Amino acid sequence: MIGKIIAGSSFAGTVGYVIKEQSRILDAEGITPPNVREMVQDFKDQTLLNPRIKNTVGHISLSFSSKDAPRMTDTLMTQIAKEYMQRMGITDTQYLLVRHLDQPHPHCHLVYNRVGNNGQTISDKNIKIRNAKVCRALTEKYGLHLAQGKESVRRERMREPDKTKYEIYDAIKAVLPQSRSWEELEKHLKAQSISMRYKYCGSTNQKQGVLFSKNGFEFSGSKIDRQFSYSKLNRHFAQAQLQTRYRTTLAKGFHAAIGNYRWAYTDLFGNIGRSGNKGQANAGSINFGGNIGTLPLPPNDSPVGLSAAQLQRKPGESPEEHIARITALLNTAAEAMAIVAMERKRKLRDRKANKSKMKL
Repeated sequence: MIGKIIAGSSFAGTVGYVIKEQSRILDAEGITPPNVREMVQDFKDQTLLNPRIKNTVGHISLSFSSKDAPRMTDTLMTQIAKEYMQRMGITDTQYLLVRHLDQPHPHCHLVYNRVGNNGQTISDKNIKIRNAKVCRALTEKYGLHLAQGKESVRRERMREPDKTKYEIYDAIKAVLPQSRSWEELEKHLKAQSISMRYKYCGSTNQKQGVLFSKNGFEFSGSKIDRQFSYSKLNRHFAQAQLQTRYRTTLAKGFHAAIGNYRWAYTDLFGNIGRSGNKGQANAGSINFGGNIGTLPLPPNDSPVGLSAAQLQRKPGESPEEHIARITALLNTAAEAMAIVAMERKRKLRDRKANKSKMKL
């Protein structure tokens, strides 16, 4: 379940929009349906109770996942909408609840008067924050599916400025994984005719916000999506740079381990791993590709144990975890082979020394 707060400037335009051919009225209070003109006049008459309120039109759409369609009867939708109103503090006022039938996912529109029955104000303070919390609570209470996010919104049905805002959202979403800095993000977006500028703290050079513009419209990052606020994007770039440095360190360690392993292997086995000569069973090799190529494995009867299976990436293992693990394996194997080679050379020297003594 998702609630979308919609700006409305007049009851005539809002009621005229929600009452369409593919719709039906679920509930109403303080107004006289179904005539649009009469309902609009009812809303307008009540606004005279509090002329200080400028924005008197309340308009919220409540959308549900298409997976909930089989069970989303008019009765259940009305029950959820009325509980939503209670939790949002939309009480003791006129309202109109209309279900639209033109989309595969169930949804309804709530139009209400921000001037209450007694002239009181129906507050819209922190309405987006409260809306998100109430929708989450009702989704859990009624066992509803979470409605899909921005990716599922039908762009072709949008009007400005939402159309441009979603174009910017899609563009940022696409290029952010390849952007490791603000400069790279700006370069990628510029190629899509999206410009970027910063908001500063007072007259200082301290950045505190970011704005994106296209087609003559400008939006702050947080208005496009919370994940695109200045602080969250800044955190993303900091983590990306740390990740880059970490990967560079991993790569250096891995290549060093490869070099140590090749040297120790050659010192101990020569080319046995490739030819399988000298009577020893060849354990094969593993191909890392790129500039590393094929790495021979110790023979099966070698005191040094290392198999191709050990060097394969495990299910659920990230590339970084994989590189770190096989680097440790290669270093351990290189050290073990170096020790075996040293012991073999020591024994050979001892045999030569004993032979020399016997000749004397």
